[in-house]
Amino acid sequence: MTAAIRSGTNPGVLRLQNPPTRAVVRVTVAAVVLLAVLSTFLDTASRTAVNPFNFFGFFTIQCNLLAAAVLLIVAVLHLRSVAEPEWVVPVRAAVTTYMFVVGVVYNLLLAGLPGGVDLAWSNWVMHVAFPIYAVLDWLVTADRRRLSYRVLRLILIYPLVWVVVVLVRGATDGWVPYPFLDPASGYASVLLYVLLIAATCTGFGALLILASRHVAPLAELFGRVRRGRS
Repeated sequence: MTAAIRSGTNPGVLRLQNPPTRAVVRVTVAAVVLLAVLSTFLDTASRTAVNPFNFFGFFTIQCNLLAAAVLLIVAVLHLRSVAEPEWVVPVRAAVTTYMFVVGVVYNLLLAGLPGGVDLAWSNWVMHVAFPIYAVLDWLVTADRRRLSYRVLRLILIYPLVWVVVVLVRGATDGWVPYPFLDPASGYASVLLYVLLIAATCTGFGALLILASRHVAPLAELFGRVRRGRS
């Protein structure tokens, strides 16, 4: 049986029938991510004064917190056997896209540059482990449904707002979270990177939606194989 079926009384939600193990794994992952963010904040504060607007202005920090919060919400709903609202799966698609971008941008453009996360384990959790987990969670678990490509508009809202805020701050108080968004490098270069980020969000978001429409979750496929052997 699939892990999610439509509720007969309210077609706007998904009625979930998932084992608690999935929820426990998600709670554990979210807790580790939150610990990594907190540890990074405390480690930074132990060496220098921390401006919260700067610390929490990083795309990496924000996306890790957003994705961890969504994992916790979904896990709590599952553990309480509460119907999952219609917006949950599109939001999961959005934060999964952001975590993919975090992993790709960091490992291709930022790894080894000064100004990053000094705690090695926290850096690994936020830039490598959690992005990989987020993608696997989308591909493996069976509690997702077929999405419309209109969800791409939702996916692009946050990164576009974030970029606008960063550019405004760079032009006013001079703070930028990443060197490739520094206006001092020229607005043509900044625009190129902004377009690349938007294209990456759009492209990977489209792949996630495509998977939701045409690729069965791996957990569901494994269940069919087991039932076929029994």
